[in-house]
Amino acid sequence: MIKVTLKDGSIKEIEQGIKIIELAEQISSGLARMATVAEVDGNVKDLRDTLEKDCSVNILTFESDDINGKKAYWHTTSHIMAQAIKRLFPEVKLAIGPSIDEGFYYDFDTENPFTEEDKQKIEEEMKKIIKEDLPIEKFVLPRNEAIKFMKEKNEPYKVELIEDLPEGEEISFYKQGEFVDLCAGPHVMSTGKIKSIKILSSSGAYWRGSEKNKMLQRIYAVSFPKASDLEEYLQLLEEAKQRDHRKIGKDLNLFMTHELVGSGLPMYLPDGATIRRILERYIVDKETKLGYKHVYTPSLANVELYKTSGHWDHYKEDMFPVMKMENEELVLRPMNCPHHMLIYKNQLHSYRDLPIRIGELAHDFRYESSGSVCGLERVRQMCQNDAHLFVRPDQIKQEFKNVVKLILSVYEDFGFKNYSFRLSLRDKEDKVKYYDDDEMWDNAESQLREILKELNVNFYEAKGEAAFYGPKLDVQIKTVLGHDITVSTCQLDFLLPQRFKLEYIGEDGKEHRPVVIHRAILGTLDRFMSFLLEETKGALPTWLAPTQVKILPISEAHREYAYKIKEELANEEIRVEVDDRNEKIGYKIREAQLSKIPYMIVVGQKEIEENVIGIRSREQGDIGQMNLEEFISTIKEEIKSYK
Repeated sequence: MIKVTLKDGSIKEIEQGIKIIELAEQISSGLARMATVAEVDGNVKDLRDTLEKDCSVNILTFESDDINGKKAYWHTTSHIMAQAIKRLFPEVKLAIGPSIDEGFYYDFDTENPFTEEDKQKIEEEMKKIIKEDLPIEKFVLPRNEAIKFMKEKNEPYKVELIEDLPEGEEISFYKQGEFVDLCAGPHVMSTGKIKSIKILSSSGAYWRGSEKNKMLQRIYAVSFPKASDLEEYLQLLEEAKQRDHRKIGKDLNLFMTHELVGSGLPMYLPDGATIRRILERYIVDKETKLGYKHVYTPSLANVELYKTSGHWDHYKEDMFPVMKMENEELVLRPMNCPHHMLIYKNQLHSYRDLPIRIGELAHDFRYESSGSVCGLERVRQMCQNDAHLFVRPDQIKQEFKNVVKLILSVYEDFGFKNYSFRLSLRDKEDKVKYYDDDEMWDNAESQLREILKELNVNFYEAKGEAAFYGPKLDVQIKTVLGHDITVSTCQLDFLLPQRFKLEYIGEDGKEHRPVVIHRAILGTLDRFMSFLLEETKGALPTWLAPTQVKILPISEAHREYAYKIKEELANEEIRVEVDDRNEKIGYKIREAQLSKIPYMIVVGQKEIEENVIGIRSREQGDIGQMNLEEFISTIKEEIKSYK
């Protein structure tokens, strides 16, 4: 007998060698029915695997918090899709079919792209396979036999995958009915465990992600244990389409892209530029009040700068190629911390000068593939709200605390409430990604952990998410669509001051080394804008809206009065436009509403005679008449209240 510790802490004695699914049945028939996979001593295991020694076991279902429960369910459904396609199109060759964060995909080699009619047939065939409730069985073959087996089935992509594995490796397969696929697993017990399915889309995808390889056909799909879950998910997808910042940006004329400029290089149109300029002024004003000194540094630098900082060894794959010019090798910068190190080093500092806070709205460049760029969210040129704080060791806690306070102040201004703090640590085993200095890392990580506890900040830890030079605090915001994104970050760095030999003269008259705090509050302005547009559906708060008021004269006769109002509003620094097109007033109102204008002023003969204005609000509709002074006071108070 062996002892198994369950999730609730209870211990169960079971026979050695029983399958995990049998343990689930002993616990509860309901659990066994819903189980998809298990964690054994923290490792994901197939339900068909056996338990041979004392261990901890956590049986996962689709509903478990651990994503592995869903991934096994989705990966099984990818095999059902592949089986359906092989039934319908036997000549198609199979590539890979992994689960992803939301659903799964499978790549196929076919001469004819799948049509909408084909996808409908595939979905119907998948439903038949599910109804057949085929048992899913695992078996293994020696590497040579596995290669022969896949060659006999005429599956060249599977053969290539097996040939990449070491000699002597045992290769696992999963069988359901007549269908067999190369797979490491895990899978649910039968095809009948899958309930509701939906094919979502298809696209081209290069084999193994390389443009040197053949273009395959990729089909994305999703599955759920209940029809109601699928319906809810599809509604969420539709909501996501409406909130896509690329759609909003196009509808509101905020930014554009063009192939003559290049992928991942958006151009801000006047209204988009206005939003970005307001964000820039907002954060610079906040930082200036807190003692930050802002600088401008070049977007190009000598390669030697990044060799000195260590970025060249740890980050060059994400940098644009080197440009050779006369006796220099220049590169577009991926970040600006090395520049700020040199600004600090430019003059001698006393301990009395610290902390020194250097800020910049800096243009940085990342070598993103064309397939990964996305609107403003992921770009090749970005504007970072960056700053570096040079502090004495005794100032670390207070300065870090001040950064956290600034983050919280900004989030309050924008109304962010659903966020969490993540302490991002290095992976000690990864000697390539992270600078190899255990003492430095242990010191930095323990200090940051201690600071967070003293600040009484609730946080969770994430191994492998640190910067190459030090641990960091990332603020994870939960979006309206339920996604976690990183906006603000604050990093503790003992390495760059050492590499750049930064110093200050201490109270004892000797040279000492400062510590650097890297921090970004809005992150990149581009990504921050994309997030705001999706959260608000483009209906930005009045203080941030590119046009705060649209004046709508009813006819040509009221045009002069409209422009008089515009002048008075503009004098009060309210962003205002007049729609004096020869269109009906109802049409103008609808256009202003679609443009997400916070306030509309309707003026006609009655308003002129009574020296008033008619107010419509984006949120409240028709408010009624008001004198201009009262409206100016109201809107200015609203703008002020957000800041």
